[in-house]
Amino acid sequence: MEKILVLDFGGQYNQLIARRVRDQHVFAEILPYNRITPQEILAAGYAGIIFTGGPNSVYDEASPHYPKEVLSLGIPVLGICYGCQLIAYMDGGEIRSAGEISEYGKVEHTVVDRDDPLFKGVPERDICWMSHTDYVSELPPGYEAIGVTENCPCAAMCDRSRKIYGVQFHPEVTHTRFGAALLHNFLYDICGVSGDWTSGSFVENSVAYYRDKYKGKKVLLALSGGVDSSVAAVLMHRAIGDDLTCVFVDHGLLRKDEGDIVERTFKGRFGLNMIRVNAADRFLARLAGVTEPERKRKIIGEEFIRVFEDVARQIGKVNVLVQGTIYPDVIESGAGDAATIKSHHNVGGLPSVIDFDEIAEPLRNLFKDEVRRVGLELGIPYELVWRQPFPGPGLAIRVIGEITAEKLDLLRDADAIFREEIARAGLERDTNQYFAVLTDTRTVGVMGDARTYGYTVALRAVSTDDFMTADWTRLPYELLARASARITNEVKGVSRVVYDVTSKPPATVEWE
Repeated sequence: MEKILVLDFGGQYNQLIARRVRDQHVFAEILPYNRITPQEILAAGYAGIIFTGGPNSVYDEASPHYPKEVLSLGIPVLGICYGCQLIAYMDGGEIRSAGEISEYGKVEHTVVDRDDPLFKGVPERDICWMSHTDYVSELPPGYEAIGVTENCPCAAMCDRSRKIYGVQFHPEVTHTRFGAALLHNFLYDICGVSGDWTSGSFVENSVAYYRDKYKGKKVLLALSGGVDSSVAAVLMHRAIGDDLTCVFVDHGLLRKDEGDIVERTFKGRFGLNMIRVNAADRFLARLAGVTEPERKRKIIGEEFIRVFEDVARQIGKVNVLVQGTIYPDVIESGAGDAATIKSHHNVGGLPSVIDFDEIAEPLRNLFKDEVRRVGLELGIPYELVWRQPFPGPGLAIRVIGEITAEKLDLLRDADAIFREEIARAGLERDTNQYFAVLTDTRTVGVMGDARTYGYTVALRAVSTDDFMTADWTRLPYELLARASARITNEVKGVSRVVYDVTSKPPATVEWE
């Protein structure tokens, strides 16, 4: 498989760069700059390297640097923003502070050399997205400027003979109108890739890999019934057949009627070996009195593993545990030098000691939209592939504060009403995730001339293509009014309904 290395220097858009490369049917792998050497890059057979942006100044010795040897490996390199400055610095150029003429936002860019392959098919003048306080003030020997802006004399540069390029702007951001074309040119015309990263090739390669790797081994898969674990289950079943046992843990934190739906679907429709474990009492006992979100996630993550271990002992020695972990789970749980946003129960919530030889995560490198495409490639029905995402910790992270059976029942009913109204309006595909949250706030209300003091339910709906960023969905007021009226009338204990209008960032999709 052809692959591009995205060498991460701390840029805010590093995940977006990888997504844009994958959009061009080329696999992109992100690694921190200090986790791989030039020799390892060469041995890995990367078709190209992209240096990300970053918040530092290259002339600061404490900032991220990299051995100059990487520029002599014979592998094409594209530096973006800080990455462009780093290339210039490494090869003997000069970097200075832009001072008062720093560029931020949309800036007109002019192509100096229309014949350079990087700008093939790109307009001579168009808009790019800038975000920098430093700039390349003097080009390294052997380089030439191939793009400029009014205030940036080196908006793009290259050493064409060595296929080394740098751009001061951000082609991965949609505000750079020619960004997709530039990345396509770098990948296909400069790196020489053919574009073999497709959902079909992923399925074919994964099935062959796991069929060989786990031949004759007993494999247990954690099935939640959500999109990720469902796709992982069908993929692994295709690879190893009846050696796979799916364990569905009904932890008492599921949506209304969800446990029965999952069991009918995967036992009946797909014929998978499936064991349903009713463990609601066990999980609620562990969560009693716990209010802190990270503790909830870690307790649930550990208890999941313990349940799987118990099942494994009942059916005999199991070698491998499979999880439906996807890329945003890994990133948000902290990877390398990245900050931990929240520990996903199947990543940062895992206990340090587990009774399995190995944990397999066949979807670990995929974004959500890629998981859905793989699901369709596997023949999973459309309505299941596009089913609403549901977090592994379930309603535990949608009940703010202490979790009780009473609160869970209340939330299930409110959430079911909201989802019914979304479906009735035909808006299931217009929003990527929608749900209700039971806040820990009680407010005064009035019903039938009597004072009430009930919970506040928050409704949440977001639109996104990768779940790394998301915008709140502009649902019709009429829909929100119907949902609010039904919840306050039909769900005893709720006196107020609010709608969450916060995007990600600064918020996350889930409240906890």
